[in-house]
Amino acid sequence: MTSPASGSGSGTDVGTGPGAGAGAGAAGIVRDHVTAAGYVVLGTWAWFLYGFGAILPLLRAEEGISHSVLGLHSLALASGGLVSGILAVPLIRRVRRRGCFAIGAGLVCAGVGLLSALHAPALTILAAGVTGIGGSMLVNTAVPALSDHHGGGGAAAISEGNAFAAGIGLLAPTAVGASVGLGWSWRPAALLVVPLAAALLLLVRRIPLGTPAVDGAAGDRTAAGDGALPALARILLLMVVLCVGIEFCCTAWSADLLRQRTGVSQGVASGGVTAVVAGMAVGRLIVGRLALRHSSRRLLLGALALTAVGWVITWVPTQPVVVIAGLAVIGLGIAAHYPLGAALLYAAAPGQADRVTGRMSLGIAVAAGGAPFALGAVADATSTHTAFLAVPLLVAAASAALAGVIMTGRSATAALGRPGNPDSGSGPVPG
Repeated sequence: MTSPASGSGSGTDVGTGPGAGAGAGAAGIVRDHVTAAGYVVLGTWAWFLYGFGAILPLLRAEEGISHSVLGLHSLALASGGLVSGILAVPLIRRVRRRGCFAIGAGLVCAGVGLLSALHAPALTILAAGVTGIGGSMLVNTAVPALSDHHGGGGAAAISEGNAFAAGIGLLAPTAVGASVGLGWSWRPAALLVVPLAAALLLLVRRIPLGTPAVDGAAGDRTAAGDGALPALARILLLMVVLCVGIEFCCTAWSADLLRQRTGVSQGVASGGVTAVVAGMAVGRLIVGRLALRHSSRRLLLGALALTAVGWVITWVPTQPVVVIAGLAVIGLGIAAHYPLGAALLYAAAPGQADRVTGRMSLGIAVAAGGAPFALGAVADATSTHTAFLAVPLLVAAASAALAGVIMTGRSATAALGRPGNPDSGSGPVPG
């Protein structure tokens, strides 16, 4: 049995491979209510997520806590993803993706409200966990829905959706910095997630009932939740996890690095996270177009190399303008990591989108919480500058995992063809 709205699930043709949804073209983006809702889901979560990176150093100053305790907030946020990953398939079976949209939005609003109202570290850590459950549930619903709905255009749709999200997230650190500069604290900026979530729910209500990518049932036990993923998918899962670790390290700690390395004020440092998100927004717009015509593997290798270059520009100098420019280059590289990695992963396990989502959510939770927490612990023992050496190590490991996919052999990679032409060997969809 196939995953919700996945077509035949055969994987031998991009029109019937993983997630070929109703109305999906061979390799295009269907601009309808499902697409709009998916993009707004990603934008709502991005507003909080990228604002959270700017909020962390401000929260540390308010509560007088160490880097390690502050890192527990990121760990709690990621643990919410762990819970969401465990619940993903059974919850989708019960309430479908439409219900998951509503539950996720409600939990995000509740978590952000608690984070803004509470002050004790233990309570704000708990609030971050609640927010993480809701946010991960939103992403775990939106990304496979976009993949299912767009078929061969899944990589482009996921990239474009993440570009929209990065554009929304681009404003969040700026809003946090402006709110602090006006003496309002970071809370008004964080609470703007509530009207975004309300807009999301209105869009979801406009999706016609019975739309397969939203109202279809999860697949059977074997396809959706149990058993091992194919070997190629397991390698790709590892690569996605490593890439997410890079992204969370950079968004969670770049403000602290900028302040420590250049001596700028806290407000300027918090706003400096905007450079990373701006690079991601621009990069994902570009990747969304390139993914329709070029090899996802090559694009991803180039993006990892670009991330390494950005890290050098950020890590070596001490001039604020140069460091901020380096953060922007890092953002350009990070832009392609998750969208292309996730699209390749979904395509490597045809007809198993919800099962893949659960596995990916568990791995991402470990990376998203563990990497920033480990970096914070090293920063306490040494400095944030030294701790940022973790970034090139993660880049090298992700590159090695991607090289492992390429080295798996022609039988596993020859079908990574250009969308609409699975035999060309140059696109995002493995057969």
